[in-house]
Amino acid sequence: MPVAVPELRLMVQARQIATFCRASMDGTYEASAAALMCLDRIEKLYHRADGAPGWVFSITPDLAVKDGKRDLYAHAFILYAYAWAYKVMPSTRYLNIVRATIAEMHQIFSAPHGGFFNVNSPLSERLYQNPHMHLLEAFLALYEVSGLECFLEEADALITLSLERMIQSETGVLLEEFDRKWERIAPIGKNRVEPGHLFEWFWLFSEYSRLNSGSKRHITIKQASDRLFDLGLACGVSNGFVRDAIHDDGTQSENSIRIWPQTELCRVLLQRRTEPDLLNRVSRNFFACFAPNHLQGLWIDRFSEAGQPRVNDVPASSLYHIYGAAREFHVAKITGVSEMDVLLI
Repeated sequence: MPVAVPELRLMVQARQIATFCRASMDGTYEASAAALMCLDRIEKLYHRADGAPGWVFSITPDLAVKDGKRDLYAHAFILYAYAWAYKVMPSTRYLNIVRATIAEMHQIFSAPHGGFFNVNSPLSERLYQNPHMHLLEAFLALYEVSGLECFLEEADALITLSLERMIQSETGVLLEEFDRKWERIAPIGKNRVEPGHLFEWFWLFSEYSRLNSGSKRHITIKQASDRLFDLGLACGVSNGFVRDAIHDDGTQSENSIRIWPQTELCRVLLQRRTEPDLLNRVSRNFFACFAPNHLQGLWIDRFSEAGQPRVNDVPASSLYHIYGAAREFHVAKITGVSEMDVLLI
């Protein structure tokens, strides 16, 4: 049964809208009308809901503003939602809201040394790769569905930032946190790295190369993404599970596991088509551990290092990751990759 929550976050709404729009386009589940209706509703409830630029972070169950801060991560996902809504229904109004949101994002979050702060107030002393990764995802999706160069230019800027500042020249690894000048916050060996994000960046670098075939940086991007994949696989995966975190020298940090890194690794392995045995193992682990038959289509989001569930509910936000991998299994199946003996989600 539904779990009562004290607030309704914009990020979760946006992820669900994007996911159901994509499922409708893929022909796996038709919910586009409901998704577009929801998008129109949350625009009224979240965008400039307190009279200031940007989208509020959350509202209460009775639809009042709960948390008025502006969150970069949430802005990335509302842009992503509009991208796939536009794919379902190419409306000029959607593009106008997107352009307004991007302008507000630059106004609210821009950091002095490139990229963006995480929230509008108070401005953090640290910068984070994660919301930038999802901004890149959103801009690539917007460019793919619209063909407008302005979105590719935004993606280009984030690609440059990732190659020049986020990925460390000494180790080739992408860190989670930085100071205001995009320098690492601790000596090598003490900075946090999430293997799941290494796999997500590999995917996005590949998507950028696919969508921007005229780029002169393909070799540089491929070299960087291959290093991320190799490190994530060598240091972040054990017994067919992606661990939550490692240090930037490859040593272990957190051996707990969450559902989303497993889906990101599956998606990359399906794209690469070079590690069928590992793909089979990871996908089987996924169903045995995170989505066993007795849950009837639901999932367990995370486990402790000892293998015990760490949540009692089923976070709706995980569906975005699950479907992202599921559609790649579907594509692999219909294009003749069934010899991999993978499980179709």
